[in-house]
Amino acid sequence: MTKKTEATYILYETPEDGIARIVLNRPETANAQDTQFLYELNAAFDRAAHDDDIRVIILAANGKHFSSGHDLGEQNWHENMYDHETVAPLCGFTCEGAEAQMSREEEIYLGFSERWRNIPKPTIAAVQGKCIAGGLMLAWPCDIIIATDDASFTDPTVSFGVSGIEHFTHFWEVGARKAKEMLFTSDAILAEDALRLGMVNQVVSRDELEEATMVMARKIAAKSRFALKLTKKAINACQDAQGRKLAMDNAFHLHQLAHTHWLKLYNTLLDPSGLPEATRKALGMKVDEDKS
Repeated sequence: MTKKTEATYILYETPEDGIARIVLNRPETANAQDTQFLYELNAAFDRAAHDDDIRVIILAANGKHFSSGHDLGEQNWHENMYDHETVAPLCGFTCEGAEAQMSREEEIYLGFSERWRNIPKPTIAAVQGKCIAGGLMLAWPCDIIIATDDASFTDPTVSFGVSGIEHFTHFWEVGARKAKEMLFTSDAILAEDALRLGMVNQVVSRDELEEATMVMARKIAAKSRFALKLTKKAINACQDAQGRKLAMDNAFHLHQLAHTHWLKLYNTLLDPSGLPEATRKALGMKVDEDKS
């Protein structure tokens, strides 16, 4: 029998022995991620990681789309950080200038995604529909991705004047040239191409997604928890030996430079000319000239 504990935006389930299922549950915004959403998600991952009866963790999503990324319309994001106890040993959340923004993004974007990537248990992302920008930072840290045949993966941040998402692992997901194409053009990578590139493990229909994910989870949960932990550490270490962490940290600081650039020009974190008109209006942005 499925046990459920519900938070505002995140559901936690144990559909079978040894399997935890974390569900993004903000479908009215296509699972856009505000501060509360991400802290709830991190708490759910921690719960599964700390439970010795859990051997594999599924990350799924309610609604048409997996995640539309960061909630660009979040109000009072700076003050919202005060509602949560920070996870990383960081400071500067209340400081002036670029420091508060950088600390926030290092905590809830770069930091959380890296923590989830290093959870000592196998993780499976079940992705349907659109997985955009910050959505990639939920799916890519998972060890296995099962996607629907209508899934697409997009990082449009260059269109917004920024050099890619905060947890910058494009090179390790699709290779250098495809990563450049993905970022330079803001074009989506469709499910079948993602499978061919090795970004996803399986492509199934929407009707098959839940069962295909459970089949994979059962197969993994039958293995030794300690052996799974050691194997994950070994494979992650191979990526890190290639310079993944150093390259990602460099990309994060370039991302912060871009934010500072647009703050100086427009008093906003992104290039307004690259944002949809509806988003600009919602954020009160105006574009008088091209300062790119």
